[in-house]
Amino acid sequence: MTLPVALMGTDLIGQARTGTGKTLGFGIPLLQRTLAPHEADYDELVAPGKPQALVVTPTRELTIQVAKDLETASTVRTVRILKVYGGVAYEPQLDALKAGVDVVVGTPGRLLDLANRGVLDLGHIKVLVLDEADEMLDLGFLPDVERILRKTPELRQTMLFSATMPSAVIALARTHMRHPLNIRAESHEDTQMVPTTAQFVYRAHELDKPEVVARILQADDRGRVMIFCRTKREASRLTDDLQDRGFKAAAIHGDLNQQARERALTRFRGDKIDVLVCTDVAARGIDVEGVTHVINNTCPEDEKTYIHRIGRTGRAGASGIAVTFVDWPDLTRWKVINKALDLPYDEPQEIYSTSPELYHDLGIPSEAKGRIRAAREAKETREPRESREPRESRSARDGRSEGERSAAKKRNRTRKRTRAGQPVEELADVTTKTEVPAVTEAPEEAPAPKARKRTRTRKTAEPVTEAVETAAVEAPAETAPEAPAEKKPVKRTRTRKTAAATETAPAEAPADAPEEKKPVKRTRTRKTAATKAPAEPSAVPTTTPIFSAPE
Repeated sequence: MTLPVALMGTDLIGQARTGTGKTLGFGIPLLQRTLAPHEADYDELVAPGKPQALVVTPTRELTIQVAKDLETASTVRTVRILKVYGGVAYEPQLDALKAGVDVVVGTPGRLLDLANRGVLDLGHIKVLVLDEADEMLDLGFLPDVERILRKTPELRQTMLFSATMPSAVIALARTHMRHPLNIRAESHEDTQMVPTTAQFVYRAHELDKPEVVARILQADDRGRVMIFCRTKREASRLTDDLQDRGFKAAAIHGDLNQQARERALTRFRGDKIDVLVCTDVAARGIDVEGVTHVINNTCPEDEKTYIHRIGRTGRAGASGIAVTFVDWPDLTRWKVINKALDLPYDEPQEIYSTSPELYHDLGIPSEAKGRIRAAREAKETREPRESREPRESRSARDGRSEGERSAAKKRNRTRKRTRAGQPVEELADVTTKTEVPAVTEAPEEAPAPKARKRTRTRKTAEPVTEAVETAAVEAPAETAPEAPAEKKPVKRTRTRKTAAATETAPAEAPADAPEEKKPVKRTRTRKTAATKAPAEPSAVPTTTPIFSAPE
């Protein structure tokens, strides 16, 4: 329906259910309006080698798939197509842009980055396609998309394709499109979901979900299975659990680097794995043949996410099965989805891994269990890596047979508790054992150099104070007022003076020195003040006649 309109260069909005071939709906007109090298009019272009068409996709996986489909469709014409997305090195993309490309397929972030660097020229774009435009709005790419649109020429053909068209996409179309034509592949009364997909909605417990999923993976006529989780941690945990149960599973989520995501998707398309646990990054546009079951391990956020998730199965006329688990806290969310899509599952049935309804609905054999491989050995029972060596070498090394070695392992061993290399009695008090050596060894090990230095400084300071005091007592009355001034600061210069005073002091008063050395206290200053007091009255009578002369 879109081919005649798109080939005329008219702007259009294409809406159809998932799996109906929307990629070729815009891919064929895009390639038809693009000139490839070695064609007649290629050299007459304004800028040969610059991109002539641009396809913007929301996810990296969808970018890879759309580029692969376009390469398949352009095998005869050999149109140069470049994939541009994040998570990989810049150098291959820069080299390809320098060599020249005709069609660019990429995500908004990396496209805008290369355009701002000046290596990607969008001024010669003739056809612009926004694939899964509603998903780009949900992921917050609308500002980046608008910047990209402003870098393209106004006289271009713009096409929007998606399974759902919210009002925000219609507003974007009115702003950046010229008289767009809305084409819908089905009538308004038809449902947006694929009618060949059987839907089952169950209310399951969170702890029982891995067991239920393991039994669904053993259903009859089961091919490839895609399991959708809400969070990255949930996807990683479920993948490890399924691998431990014996299933060939791999994960795709945002915490993995791009190489790991591409490797997992390639293995899923091949025959190496048949279970892909992913988040919503793989819910848009991923087309893998042979997907028979889609399991929603958690309830989707809204009806659009539900439509795109279950659209991974039942593609191109094939039949499929979609199973959705609804937790008790998600009942309200599911009722909103059920009402928006007009589904008959307003009250999901409560099931467990042993419920017969689960076996009957999904065709699971009655003898199926939750594990197809024996559980891994516990870490306690595993032999350490250091001791993993051939039995013959161990027997030859210690000279014992396997029976003797096993008997030695079984018999009880008497062990003794030791502390610091010495045995510790079982009934002894541990605290007393540890405290006593600490008390006895403390004085021997702690030399306390700081305390000794302090005591020595005090002892050295005592003779200086005594010398000052004795000099103050035996000095004449004229030097008496200077004695307190010498006692306040004890410096080297004053120490020399006191030393000079002490040289004469021992000859005058040898008998008084031993008595003054006994108590060295602050009260000595009071005693020295008392010794100075008798000297002053003796001087008073000599001075009084001088003042009484005028009488």
